[in-house]
Amino acid sequence: MLFGQSCYRVLVVSASEKFNNEIRGLLPPNQYDPPDTALTLAQARQALQRHVYDFVIINTPLPDGYGTELAADIGRGRDCVALILEKPSVCEEKSDERTAEGLFSLSKPTTGQMILQALRWMAAARARLRQFANLTAKAEEKTTELRLVSRAKCLLMEKEKLSEKEAHRYIEKQAMDRCITRGNIAREIIGRLT
Repeated sequence: MLFGQSCYRVLVVSASEKFNNEIRGLLPPNQYDPPDTALTLAQARQALQRHVYDFVIINTPLPDGYGTELAADIGRGRDCVALILEKPSVCEEKSDERTAEGLFSLSKPTTGQMILQALRWMAAARARLRQFANLTAKAEEKTTELRLVSRAKCLLMEKEKLSEKEAHRYIEKQAMDRCITRGNIAREIIGRLT
């Protein structure tokens, strides 16, 4: 399995039952759950509210719109990656725009092999996005801890008349002795001295 995930969950948005069945038959069951399908953009939005998907495949156009707005929404706010299948002329014309939005696009007609290759690329992109999100969250957590420790040191210096070095040592020692983070010690100090 790619990138350690057990099975990917896919939503296929297409008005063509033939296309939906082809995708169902194409996805290896040991790598993908049976895909959910939506025949319209409205159904797709409902499905996205009810379930979490790894990938959304949008076969354009749809009865209630083209599908690019949905794909852009997916690219902006979800832990999900979208693939748009569109006419060659549109795919070529909008290629730079799709890339800038972080979307994958293929011109149709396409082959099953190309769709599987696109899904591999999408899995790689999704894994990178998750790594970046984890690094960002850790950096934000560390920044928050540093701000708390700095504020706690200032309060210790102001209220307890400790030097900066003594305040720093106090926070470090408390964290080590009690086996908790410096951030938690800083929160306690801030709560006690404010």
